[in-house]
Amino acid sequence: MSKIVEQFELYGKEYVLETGELAKQAGGAVVVRQGDTMVLVTATASRQPKDLDFFPLTVDFEERMYAAGKLPGGFIKREARPSEKAILTARMIDRPLRSAFADGFRNEVQIIATVLSADQVSQPDVISILGASAALLAAGIPFEGPLAGVRIARIDGEFMVNPTFDELEDSDLDLVVAGSPDAVYMIEAGAYEVSEDDMLAALTFAQEAITEFCAVQERFVAKAAVTPMEVPLYTIDESLRERVFAAGSEKMRTALYNPDKHARQDGVAAAKDEVLATFSEEELVEHGKDIKALLKELEKKTMRRMVLDDGERVDGRTVDEVRQVTSAAGYLPRAHGSGLFTRGQTQVLSVLTLGMLSEWQRIDTIDVTEGKRYLHHYNFPPFCTGETGFMRGPKRREIGHGALAERALVPVLPAEDEFPYTIRIVSEVLESNGSSSMGSVCGSTLALMDAGVPISAPVSGIAMGLIKEGDDVAVLSDIQGVEDFLGDMDFKVAGTENGITALQMDNKAKGLSYEILATALRQAKDGRSHILDRMLEAIEVPRGELSQYAPRILTVKIPVDKIRDVIGSGGKVIRGIQEETGAHIDIQEDGTIFVASRDQGGEEAVRRIQLIVKVPEIGERYKGRVVSIQAFGAFVELTPGKDGLIHISRVAKGRVEKVEDVLTVGDEVEVEIIDIDERGKISLDRLDKPDAPPSKGGGEGGGRPGGDRDRGPRRDDRGGEGRKPRRRN
Repeated sequence: MSKIVEQFELYGKEYVLETGELAKQAGGAVVVRQGDTMVLVTATASRQPKDLDFFPLTVDFEERMYAAGKLPGGFIKREARPSEKAILTARMIDRPLRSAFADGFRNEVQIIATVLSADQVSQPDVISILGASAALLAAGIPFEGPLAGVRIARIDGEFMVNPTFDELEDSDLDLVVAGSPDAVYMIEAGAYEVSEDDMLAALTFAQEAITEFCAVQERFVAKAAVTPMEVPLYTIDESLRERVFAAGSEKMRTALYNPDKHARQDGVAAAKDEVLATFSEEELVEHGKDIKALLKELEKKTMRRMVLDDGERVDGRTVDEVRQVTSAAGYLPRAHGSGLFTRGQTQVLSVLTLGMLSEWQRIDTIDVTEGKRYLHHYNFPPFCTGETGFMRGPKRREIGHGALAERALVPVLPAEDEFPYTIRIVSEVLESNGSSSMGSVCGSTLALMDAGVPISAPVSGIAMGLIKEGDDVAVLSDIQGVEDFLGDMDFKVAGTENGITALQMDNKAKGLSYEILATALRQAKDGRSHILDRMLEAIEVPRGELSQYAPRILTVKIPVDKIRDVIGSGGKVIRGIQEETGAHIDIQEDGTIFVASRDQGGEEAVRRIQLIVKVPEIGERYKGRVVSIQAFGAFVELTPGKDGLIHISRVAKGRVEKVEDVLTVGDEVEVEIIDIDERGKISLDRLDKPDAPPSKGGGEGGGRPGGDRDRGPRRDDRGGEGRKPRRRN
């Protein structure tokens, strides 16, 4: 294939689609470009179908640090496991594509998006959805494309398509929508309390943009000589379907109608066993896989008809009814903050820890983002669903759910200068039967308020579902696991009473209209408000004080040119303050200093820092420590890194032959500043002078034998005369 290029401009941004030059052995390979950000997206299908009862799709997003002119962090200096951003981007590509493949397609498909160039201006994630769709079409894989993804920002009330990193900083909305000209397949959004009407307007604008990007793909693919894959789609004998449905419809309906998850699962399994018993051993050997697939279909169809025909959900709720909610704040005695949230058979314990700003997470990625001060981690152990399994690192789903909860709460967190802490929340899912991610949002709101974090408003979340058969539609509030698995939509909405802070939607229904989305958003608002009321019964506002176990962070601002004085040579001064007070000190480049401690050590550390940067004045008094003794006097440390000199004539009452006669290193003395010269050298007078010791040479008055006249100090005892030792400042 010769090189094919489609260069175009949409909504003020320049784009390029290319194929035919790179990765020519892949099924389809497309380079998509915005600005100087370039992503190579390949789509390859296996030649033979897999013996599976599901479609095997794999999507990988590969960040290459060379794309941004960076070296990988760490010791090995090679890209290792994908970053969280890469995992989230892979999920973003996967979710709209997965439901757009032909039913019965069982060939393995792998999509790999490799970032070749990252200009730190244009973002590579949404254009990768565009590239993946184009690569699938170019490969001739059975795919209901084209699809496209767009990011929508709102700046000064105006919507923008695919904003740059800098433009997104000024936006109150970060909305990613993927779909076809006729349907929305996926939504991801973070927002600063955007209203439902404004969100619907943004979704409408996004659909218009998607239509234009899909039209470009059609022009692009039309230039290529695409050979469609000849793939036999897997089908099941209709006579088997009729037998399964005839034997199991009533049994399945009876088994499904049960509010208890495990009892319902046991009943469904028993109903399936009864249907299997109607088949002979020979039939099970020959058609066992198909029969089991039909039993899943029977369960799905039965649940859906219960809702659409009778308005009955499996647990007896109405379509807009929320399960029972209970909340508790301060559940753990030693945590900095904790919240226990239970909704039906979903239970999440969120635990908050506060740390210094210096403990923020640094991110090794090709994006411009260096790191973050709010971390949200989500754990989903096997026991939460009554199962066993391996306890290993977080899976893609866990990373995605943690990121969603984090996105929902970021808009209400206090600014760094108002609350100078790094915040980490871990959401432990203890029970799961639907929407544990939204349970994490609710539990984490409780934990934030319990910890005394001054959030601007509490956030609640709810998961909405959809059952759609032709023109029959039912929107479900607070879906549980079976309604998510067997339904057509998982639409998670989080926000405050004032507006939406996060959205996430995956859609399996074809032709999802904006009327359905509007209904879901309005119904979700009512559900969120109900859940929030139950949460506020546990704690109404953030606590006025932090936990006694949380670090107290004090803030002090110093001139930038004084930073080196506080740090000291080789960090000696700051280390000394930390060791002696037990406080942890974090100095920013602008002269802001954060001092953290769990006792009064923080206040003492702040006092010492203020003394260091304070400009000394004549007449001020200090209690200092002798740090050095010379023939002409003693140097006294007034504050860490700042010394003054007591001349030998002022260390005691009367004449002193040697400073060591009245002072030793380490002594604490009361002093007063009596002079500061043009070079900043400080002269001191000792206030707590002792009487001078008797002269060791004998004679009255301390003179030499045979005389009573005081000849005064020797030449090398006089300050400023004789050899001048190096002084400390």
